[in-house]
Amino acid sequence: MDLVVAIGLQLLYGIANLALISLGLAIIFGMMRVINLAHGEFLMLGGYTVVVSTNAGVNIWVAMLILAPLVVGIIGVVVERLLIRWLYGRMVDTLLATWGLSLLLIGVITSIFGASTASTISPPLGVVRIGQYAISGYELFLIAVTALLLGAVWLTLRFTQLGLLARGTMQNAQMASALGVSTNRIYMITFGLGAAVTGLAGGLLAPITGVLPTIGATYIAKAFITVISGGASILAGTAAGSVLLGGINGIFTFLSGPTFGEVALLLTAIVLLRLMPRGITGRFFRKSL
Repeated sequence: MDLVVAIGLQLLYGIANLALISLGLAIIFGMMRVINLAHGEFLMLGGYTVVVSTNAGVNIWVAMLILAPLVVGIIGVVVERLLIRWLYGRMVDTLLATWGLSLLLIGVITSIFGASTASTISPPLGVVRIGQYAISGYELFLIAVTALLLGAVWLTLRFTQLGLLARGTMQNAQMASALGVSTNRIYMITFGLGAAVTGLAGGLLAPITGVLPTIGATYIAKAFITVISGGASILAGTAAGSVLLGGINGIFTFLSGPTFGEVALLLTAIVLLRLMPRGITGRFFRKSL
C-alpha cells in the first residue's frame, strides 16, 4: 500500500510539473495566439531571479513567490510593448521575433553568469516518510501550489472584470475597442500576466532542476506539446493535457526509465493529435474555460 501511495504522489508531481511549466504559455499562446518561443527563457529568468535573490540574502519563499513572478512579469510587459505589440495576427513574424528574443536572452545571461549551472538551491521542507518510502516535501508543496495557481487563474478569468475584458478582447478585439475597451492595455496586461505565471513556475522549479542559461530548451517542447494537445480551452485544456501526458510520462518513467518516459509522452501527443486534431477540448469540455 505504501508503494502505491508513493507512486501515486510521484505521478501527481509529474502532472503538476507539466501543468506548471505550461500554464503561462496557455495564457500567451492559447489565449492571445502568440507563438512565444522565448517561453523557456522566461522560465529560466524566473530561476535566475531566485538564485540571485537568495544569494543576496533574500528569503527563499519571498524570492520564489514574489520576486520571480514580479521580475519576469515586468520583463514580459516590456517585451510586449517593444516587440510583440507590432506583430499581433502575424504568427510567422511573431515566431521569428520570439526565437530571436530567446537567443538574445540566452546570450545576455551567459555573458553575465557564464555557461555553467548557477549556484544551486536546496529544496526546502525536507522529506515526507510514507512507510519505508520517502518523497520530497517540496514536491508535495509544488502539487498544492499548481492546484492553487490553476484555481486562481480560473477565478481571475471567470469572475473579475479584467478576466472578462481579456476574454472579450481576445475573441473580438474590434468589438471590444468599439465598446470603449483599451485593447492595447488589455494585451499588455494579459501578456504580462502570462509572463508572471511563467516566472513563478521557473522560480518554483529552480531548487529542483538547477538553473543555467540553456535550461529553457528542456521546458519549451513539453509546454507546447501540452498546450497544443489540450486544445482551445485555456485551463481545461492545460489540465487535461497535463493529466494525460504527465501520467503517461510518469508511468513509463517508473517502468523503463526517464528516456522511455519522454518518448512515450511524445508518441502519445502524436497519436492524440492524429485522432483529435483540435486537441482534447476540441472533442471534450468544449465550453470550458
